[in-house]
Amino acid sequence: MTFRITGLDPAPFRPLFDLTDDALAAQGIVRCTAPADSGWPCRVSLRDAAPGETLLLLSYPHQPALSPYRASGPVFVRQAAETRFDATGTLPPVAPPRLLSVRAYDARDHIEDAEVVDGQHLTAEINRMFAKPAVQYLHVHYARRGCFAFRVDRA
Repeated sequence: MTFRITGLDPAPFRPLFDLTDDALAAQGIVRCTAPADSGWPCRVSLRDAAPGETLLLLSYPHQPALSPYRASGPVFVRQAAETRFDATGTLPPVAPPRLLSVRAYDARDHIEDAEVVDGQHLTAEINRMFAKPAVQYLHVHYARRGCFAFRVDRA
């Protein structure tokens, strides 16, 4: 089964990088610099930040649907992320090395299925979930910290 993975649209985040740290803090946003062992995954490019890169850490409404599963959570966005990851049938660089939580949503934006999977086996899990006709889209989260990673749609 073919699937499409997309990172977040960078446009809403670009103006935030021009704000002062105080102005960001007033919105609950933190500007940070990736350390040498960052493992800080950008939700736009879906790759880890390189040491020394500037990022914003902010709350993002990854599940804005008007349902009991409406949710937001922390995400990192790299200042250098100009375009979002958008690929069909290909996993982003952040997926294989991590333990992931996959949540399958139906047309009502309710969870139909969920599983924790090693990132190297994500493609098989995507295919398993999309084999269910009721599943409309998937959200992938980093299992250890629970943060939203990316969305998967049928292609």
